[in-house]
Amino acid sequence: MNKGPMIYHSLKDHVYNYIASQIQDGTLLPNDKINEASICSQLNVSRTPVREALIKLASDNLLEYRPRRGFTVKEIDTPKKLEVFEIVGALDGLAASLSIDHLTEDDFTKMDELIKKIDVSIALENYQDYQKYQTYFHRVYLNRCGNVTLKEQLISLQDGFIRQTYFSDDNKELYAILHVMNEHHRHILKLLKQKNKADVQLYLQNVHWKIEYPEMI
Repeated sequence: MNKGPMIYHSLKDHVYNYIASQIQDGTLLPNDKINEASICSQLNVSRTPVREALIKLASDNLLEYRPRRGFTVKEIDTPKKLEVFEIVGALDGLAASLSIDHLTEDDFTKMDELIKKIDVSIALENYQDYQKYQTYFHRVYLNRCGNVTLKEQLISLQDGFIRQTYFSDDNKELYAILHVMNEHHRHILKLLKQKNKADVQLYLQNVHWKIEYPEMI
């Protein structure tokens, strides 16, 4: 059996995830140029999957192509980000309310473990791990919502726009905010366990995804 297309697809996804994670954790900043040769060398892949991944990243709004300069990290202005956060809050709240009848004790245990991992990430000032684990937390109930279109739309918005949710040169201020966000996660889990559909939907929409510090996004 020919496994070529499957292997190629996996390589493209690997490159995509590698670059996306660097954008999300702040290694790559807005307007930074993507060095295709360096990525090929670092990941030990050919130029083809790298180029295909870059095109997909551009279509997902993480990169943009500039003539004579190549692919650069896309800069999104604050008003646009705030608009997207409003949409994400509404969709994420809906996903949580839809998931309640399908969540299991294993799901609750997984979310509780992720909250604890986020606590450790904050204590160690590890922003990359914070971003990773908070994404996993929200994906637990998203995967149980039963609405494929909702899931696809929400992930697309989050991957394309919700990067460096909070960013500051003042680490003390940054991690104080992240600590508050993780307390939000604890309350979300509590509402999910209580099967409180209306309250968890409103909390995610009007509290968790409401940006209190627009200068830090």
